[in-house]
Amino acid sequence: MPELPEVETVRRGLEPALTGRRFKAVKLARPDLRFPFPERFVERLEGTRVERLGRRAKFLMAELSTGETLTMHLGMTGRFTISGEGFEVFAHSVSPAPQHDHVTFSMQGGIEIIFNDPRRFGFMELFAQGEAETSARFSELGPEPLSNAFSAISLTDAIKGKKSPIKTVLLDQRIVAGLGNIYVCEALFRAGIAPTTRAGDISAKRLERLTAHIKDVLQEAVDAGGSSISDFASTSGALGYFQHNFLVYGRENKPCSVCGAAILRIPQSGRSTFYCGVCQS
Repeated sequence: MPELPEVETVRRGLEPALTGRRFKAVKLARPDLRFPFPERFVERLEGTRVERLGRRAKFLMAELSTGETLTMHLGMTGRFTISGEGFEVFAHSVSPAPQHDHVTFSMQGGIEIIFNDPRRFGFMELFAQGEAETSARFSELGPEPLSNAFSAISLTDAIKGKKSPIKTVLLDQRIVAGLGNIYVCEALFRAGIAPTTRAGDISAKRLERLTAHIKDVLQEAVDAGGSSISDFASTSGALGYFQHNFLVYGRENKPCSVCGAAILRIPQSGRSTFYCGVCQS
């Protein structure tokens, strides 16, 4: 599933195609994705202008001229592609299968945006003015990890007394929003913290180092256009390349880049955790 860097990459690609433009036409190829589309979805979008395109955790958030907010989630295989003047597609890009084109936004200026999702785990919702952040979907999300709201102090407060492993705790979106399996593994390795360590037992000094590495890993991944380890591609079809910088994720039995010991893999909360048993304690 795309994580924060991948969603931010998509947001940056969509921004010039959406922000300041009106929906001239909206076409749905089916009545639902993971969930049914909101009532009168097409009518509520057509003719409105996108005032701002933001991101909250792994959600794209389009603020509309009507005051409503369109939220979009990529799910596991969701992908946006853009066509029109000024939006070039990479020559090496593999075009998504058209039978999985589920939503088409025809925007002002001759821009067409298509949402393709083979597994249909993505979804779109519309919230009335001021309702998105107070909704069940967003109200309990933790701070954005790249914001000033996320710090060693905030993390210390959030995990105080928790007996669950730090890896599991960091995947809890109520603790910090947008973090996923890949980047938690990488940040814990850089911080030298074993993924099985009880969260509440980690010292303030180590948590300060961990928060710094979380920010660094995410920012480096955003700068690299995300990680393409399955079918992720940006709106232009370009692949991310942060996967070439992985130090532990997906490297089971390969030598640690620091000490040479074999990278280990264990299951945690239904996910594979990769770590070095020597460098992380």
